Amino acid sequence: MLLTIIVLDSVGVGELPDAASFGDVGSHTLNHTLAAAPARLPHLAGLGLGHIPTVASGPQTIPADTEIHGAYGRMREVSPGKDTSTGHWEFMGVQLEHAFQIFPDGFPPAVMDAFDAATGRGHLCNKPYSGTDVIRDYGEEHRRTGNPIVYTSGDSVFQIAAHEDVVPLETLYQWCLAARELLQGPYAVARVIARPFRGEHPFDRAGEHRRDFSLLPPPTVLDSLKGAGQAVIGIGKIPDIYAHQGFTEEIHTDDNPDGIRKTLARMTQAAQEGTSGLIFTNLVDFDAKYGHRRDPAGYSACLAAFDAALPDLLAAVPDDGALIIISDHGNDPTWRGTDHTREHGMLLAYRPGIGAVNLGERATFADVGATAAHALGAGWDGPGESFWNQIA
Repeated sequence: MLLTIIVLDSVGVGELPDAASFGDVGSHTLNHTLAAAPARLPHLAGLGLGHIPTVASGPQTIPADTEIHGAYGRMREVSPGKDTSTGHWEFMGVQLEHAFQIFPDGFPPAVMDAFDAATGRGHLCNKPYSGTDVIRDYGEEHRRTGNPIVYTSGDSVFQIAAHEDVVPLETLYQWCLAARELLQGPYAVARVIARPFRGEHPFDRAGEHRRDFSLLPPPTVLDSLKGAGQAVIGIGKIPDIYAHQGFTEEIHTDDNPDGIRKTLARMTQAAQEGTSGLIFTNLVDFDAKYGHRRDPAGYSACLAAFDAALPDLLAAVPDDGALIIISDHGNDPTWRGTDHTREHGMLLAYRPGIGAVNLGERATFADVGATAAHALGAGWDGPGESFWNQIA
């Protein structure tokens, strides 16, 4: 049995009940994106996207009269956060009691002094910043001094930006590893992120060379699947998010089109070889290129590109397999600021021959992992309720 899960990173489907605690009442990534820049999504509509509560249909966006051959619903996130690590960890059965630590005033001297000692250089910035703005504002000083640009955001991240002509990639990655060792205990952050950039002012981010260095998660469904002898294939930044724990194969991607191509190729190969297991992909461009940059037109075009690729992905699902499409948080490109938004996760599922199935409102993102464990016969007694029987 081959199960493929694709995360449409940040494609939230409306505010969660506790959105007020995060300043996100009224946010809705999907609706607001399509209202600002309409794009027709007929294939996602065919899986039931327009039947998810609060998702707005329309002839120029999500046709309401589409015949449904899929399962649809939305998911609540119970962990206290709206970042990549929190959402993805909960997908695979880790529900956090406390949010990952954030540093809205920048990192304290105890951290930065130790980081400077590890790099042998000084540092620039050390405060919350947009990723494109920070290289615009500090990039020239970085090129003059060689000092890395350190910044954070509303997420639990320690980000290090460096020009590829000034700091070799391997050096940047070593600095990230040093920071990862420092940022433990009282200073623990979910991820240390390498953010290389290139070119001339205002500079371009080299997204294909980004690397995430995560905290080690507790045991997840991925570990259970691997322990049960199943293939666990992480595509894109998925292995980084779980600190490379629980995978049998890792495949790097450069962007969404590359991620879609490699997912489709691996699905085809697995079906031909009779591989049993999980293919788990993250498509990050929605979030990194368009959500944080508050670009509704780019976000909408990215949705349309995925929709256009969806028929090939559906055709690659074997007769006994399934495709599940989810999202990990919101990043409303019409919202104030540049941070994520606290929203429901999208849930769409497909199996050959399936009709219209309403999966309802799921109590936790962990239902995804519980479903994967159920489908692939791996023991899992952690959080989550499987919906496999509803789509099988």
